[in-house]
Amino acid sequence: MGRGWATSRPVVLAVAVVAVIGVGMYLFQPWKLWQDETVREALPSTAATASPGPSQPSPGPTLTAPAGPQTVSAGQLISHEHTTTGTVKIVRLADGSHTLRLENLDTSNGPDLHVWLTDAPVKEGKAGWEVFDDGKYVSLGKLKGNKGDQNYVLPADVDLSQYTSVSIWCDRFNVSFGAAALAKA
Repeated sequence: MGRGWATSRPVVLAVAVVAVIGVGMYLFQPWKLWQDETVREALPSTAATASPGPSQPSPGPTLTAPAGPQTVSAGQLISHEHTTTGTVKIVRLADGSHTLRLENLDTSNGPDLHVWLTDAPVKEGKAGWEVFDDGKYVSLGKLKGNKGDQNYVLPADVDLSQYTSVSIWCDRFNVSFGAAALAKA
């Protein structure tokens, strides 16, 4: 009996090693360290709307351009778990809706990254890595790419006065890659 176990031990060990490597590959997705996803989205705008001309009838409606997008608040991204740079803006569009815009984003690609609007303070260094899930946050969706310019629609029911920061959040490891404190524009 001892001899059978001795010959099967290398097989069991090999299966265990393969399983550990497989789980590690799934969790860490190391190939993403060498893959960049660049996004180049323009700031959304509202199309011109038709409005009646002066009080006198005219041959047709005149087009008026709505007021352009206005930056409500903004901040610079700082690095946490990974080197992260760029600008975050909350922009009010002509139709009254709001968009969170990342400009010139540059961070590491990683597994399960999301953009969060939060009420957490932005802290430098390791002290700031894990604070963003301690309070209120709104997930705006998966990060579209780790580089470039991108937009995230803010839900209409979000009270912007309740949120003071933005985090590029890794759901897999519960850590911030980078964050920005928002200051009124």
